[in-house]
Amino acid sequence: MTAPVTDEPRTPPQVRSPARFPAQPRPGRRFVPPSVALVIDARFPGGTSSAVARELAALCALRDQGRLGKPRVVALSSAMFRGHEAAPVLQEACAALGLALEWDPPAVSADLVVVHNPAFLKFQDSLALRIVARRLVVVTHENFTRPGGAESFDVARCLGAISKASVALERLLAPVSPLNRATVETWCAAHPETSAPWSLMPEDWFNICDFGLSAPSPAPRDRRGRLSRPGHEKFPPLAELEACFPPHAEKNLILGGDTLIGLAADHPHWDILRFRAIEVAEFFEQIDFMVYFTAPTWRESFGRVLAEAIAAGKLVITDAQTAQNFPDGAVAARADEVDALIAGFLAAPADYAARVRAGQAGLARYSQEAFCRFFEATALPPEAALPPAALPENALPATASPSPMAAPEQEGAR
Repeated sequence: MTAPVTDEPRTPPQVRSPARFPAQPRPGRRFVPPSVALVIDARFPGGTSSAVARELAALCALRDQGRLGKPRVVALSSAMFRGHEAAPVLQEACAALGLALEWDPPAVSADLVVVHNPAFLKFQDSLALRIVARRLVVVTHENFTRPGGAESFDVARCLGAISKASVALERLLAPVSPLNRATVETWCAAHPETSAPWSLMPEDWFNICDFGLSAPSPAPRDRRGRLSRPGHEKFPPLAELEACFPPHAEKNLILGGDTLIGLAADHPHWDILRFRAIEVAEFFEQIDFMVYFTAPTWRESFGRVLAEAIAAGKLVITDAQTAQNFPDGAVAARADEVDALIAGFLAAPADYAARVRAGQAGLARYSQEAFCRFFEATALPPEAALPPAALPENALPATASPSPMAAPEQEGAR
């Protein structure tokens, strides 16, 4: 299969709507559920694995409705995470959904192949996996550029490896947020040759954030916390961290502070815990304010942990760029403004509760139902997707005519 050749000028920086084809079912033919495969280094320790775990639940919901084939989960062993174990959240999700982590197969084929976070290829020159797809989507979980314009990782190497290893009618880059999209657009404009095979998906491939909601405290206290995976880029300079978590605060809980352990003696008012030392729910029970700033040379592409905090009934304070993903609930600020903001909300607990509730209402845009609508309308190749409400309640997937690009079912598949 070769990609179609066209003289149509591309719209810099590769911002085009995906191609449109006649939708199933065609006259006289039964609907064949489209096949989908997700490709990821399953050892990603943070938001990438959590996002994919929730995505798998959504795809299995579509499978159970007869609108999608059984998702495949292709787990790759990249050089980036050599010696690490698979992320527990992914293992648990696959076990609950009856899916297998297929480690390092030689090839994968499907109507839709989704590669999550291409940064896992940044320490190798090639991708051993052969990909054949109607539509190939790369979800750009990590920003392509940093504040100031520097490249976040060797994007050309990663996208080039995927391009060389794949045969697809379409190749799409799928940003996860407005900020992430802006960095992808900037990089594509500066690298037209490498980005030429790729178009930009018109809508963001957002994280599913349908967490259970907890009511905000009617009487918040000055209990502050932050949660992230370890990594120097995840933390602001020491002076800013000290401003965010001062001695006069009732609580300063830092979960994922592996790189800060050596500072504990000089900061006895900091309760520093290693990543995964306690459950996330236990962490949120101990705070009222989620104070989250990163290194000035790095920004969250989405900020899934902030959505978790809002759902848990906590008020989020973060930088302006990160706050734009949660405009109803996150308060944009600088580190030196945190003390005054918290004092204001402590003096006006009704404002605290109102802000948190508004943030929780705003999370509806990231629900599983919203993702399923997006996935069928935008992510699936239109010739493979079922039009809305087109499937009768008693319809059964066809078994005699496999999807043109269908991947083989795994042993024991439901």
